[in-house]
Amino acid sequence: MTTSIYDFEANRIDGKKVKLSDFRGKVLLIVNTASQCGFTPQFAGLEQLHEKYASQGLVVLGFPSNQFGSQDPGTNEEIGAFCTTNYGVSFPMMEKIDVNGGNAAPLYQWLTKEKPGLLGSTAIKWNFTKFLVGRDGRVRKRYAPLDTPASIAREIEAALAAG
Repeated sequence: MTTSIYDFEANRIDGKKVKLSDFRGKVLLIVNTASQCGFTPQFAGLEQLHEKYASQGLVVLGFPSNQFGSQDPGTNEEIGAFCTTNYGVSFPMMEKIDVNGGNAAPLYQWLTKEKPGLLGSTAIKWNFTKFLVGRDGRVRKRYAPLDTPASIAREIEAALAAG
């Protein structure tokens, strides 16, 4: 039975496998992203969080998904280039995945069960839904796409301070 985020693996956008247990003791902000969405400018805010808090233990992980309005149709290589060129993204971007449905990545199946959305829904409603995971590997909070990276900075600071 899965008990924490550390039980999962994911592939980086370059195809290299990453064990999430490598992030043990870190605070994670996991975000499903898209390159052609109205919320795409949030990449800049996510990068700012990364730059400000990485030295304190924050790891932002971006998971591109094309499930919402086909707003991330590119290849992993194209998505990676877009994020770097347009937003200076230096936090880890992962391979494009499904976050909903029968082919949803196991990580997202677990995240949505741990922290359901409004009215108990486990579905991800749109791009840039965010999950904050504490240093203990447990999901602390789920944020809606409208919650900007800057608006959740205090809660990230609290998670970093929680030890």
